[in-house]
Amino acid sequence: MKFGVFDHLDDSGRPLGEFYEHRLRLVELYERVGMHCYHTAEHHATPLGMCPSPSLLHSAIAQRTKTILFGPLVYTLALYHPLRLAEEICMLDHMSGGRFQVGVGRGISPFELGYYGVDASESQAIYHEAYAVVMQALSDKTRSETLTHEGEYFTFRDVPIMMHPVQKPHPPLWYGVGNVDGVAWCVKNRVNAVVNGPLARVREITDRYRADWAAAGHAAARMPMVGTTRHVVIAPTDAEAMDIARRAYALWHRSFMFLWKKHNSAPMFAAFPEDFDLVFKAGLAAVGSPATVRRLLEAETSQSGVNYLLCRFAFGDLTLAESKRSVDLFAAEVMPHFTQTQPVTA
Repeated sequence: MKFGVFDHLDDSGRPLGEFYEHRLRLVELYERVGMHCYHTAEHHATPLGMCPSPSLLHSAIAQRTKTILFGPLVYTLALYHPLRLAEEICMLDHMSGGRFQVGVGRGISPFELGYYGVDASESQAIYHEAYAVVMQALSDKTRSETLTHEGEYFTFRDVPIMMHPVQKPHPPLWYGVGNVDGVAWCVKNRVNAVVNGPLARVREITDRYRADWAAAGHAAARMPMVGTTRHVVIAPTDAEAMDIARRAYALWHRSFMFLWKKHNSAPMFAAFPEDFDLVFKAGLAAVGSPATVRRLLEAETSQSGVNYLLCRFAFGDLTLAESKRSVDLFAAEVMPHFTQTQPVTA
C-alpha cells in the first residue's frame, strides 16, 4: 500500500499568491513525510480549480522538491495542442529529474470545454487523437526524428522532434476510470488507474483490473497502481475533526457544483452529496482522530482492493495549519500501520 495526494486546488477564499504558496509548502511537507506522488486536477472558469495551467504549477514543484513524484490527474487533452503538450511534458520530466507523471483524459465538464470552443460531443474523439500524437512525439524514436500524422483534428508533416523525456519510453501514465469498461485500455497500456466513487464501484474495477492483468500474462507484482481518493481530516478528537471537515467540505461542494448549478444541470458521474455526514457515512471521507482514521482506512483499503490511496488534505477553506496538522498526524500515527503487502510500480 502506498499513499499519495490528490488536489483540486479549489478556491479557499485566500489571495491567489498566498494560496499558491501554501500549496507549495504543503507539497514540500508531503515529500518530507514520504507521500508517493502529488496529483493535481485541471479545471477552467470555476472555483473548483485554481490551477488551470497545471504545467506552470508543476514547474514550481520541480524546483521546490527533490524526490516526490508529481503530475496532473489529468491533462484535459481536448484543450491542448498535442505537440506543444509533448514539449511541456519533456521539459517537466527533465526539470524534475525524471519524476513527472502524466495523467490523461478528455475532461469531465462539458461547460469548461465549451468555454474553449470545444464541442463536448467531439471531445472524446479529440482526446483520443491528441493522445496518439502526444505518445508518438514522446515515444516514436526508433524510426525517425520527425513526426507525421494525418487525422480528423490534427495534421503534421515531418515535424522535427527535438526533445525527449528522461523516462523511457515516456513518463508513467495515469487515467481516471469511471466504470469497468475503461479497464481494458489501462491494462493494455499498463496505465495506473484512479477510481472515484463508492466502495462497490471501486471494488468492481480493482477486481477487473487484477483479472485482466493476470489474463494478459503479467506478473501480479508488476501490476500498476489502482487507487481511489478520499477527503482526509485528522485532529486530536473525532468531534473536532468532524467540525472542521463539515465546514471545509461545504465550500468545496459549492465549488464542485458551481458550473453545474450555473447551467441548471447535474454531473452524471462523481456526484458528491451536499451533506457531509452523508459523504462520511458513504465512506467517501476519512475523518477523526488518528486512531479513527487508521481504522477507517484499514477497512477501506481491505474492502476496496486498492494498492494506492490518494488523500485530499487541502480542500475548501481548510487553513494551512489545519492541513499540515492532518498530514503530520497521518504520517506519525496512520502511515506506519500500513505495510506494502505487494510490490507496486508506477
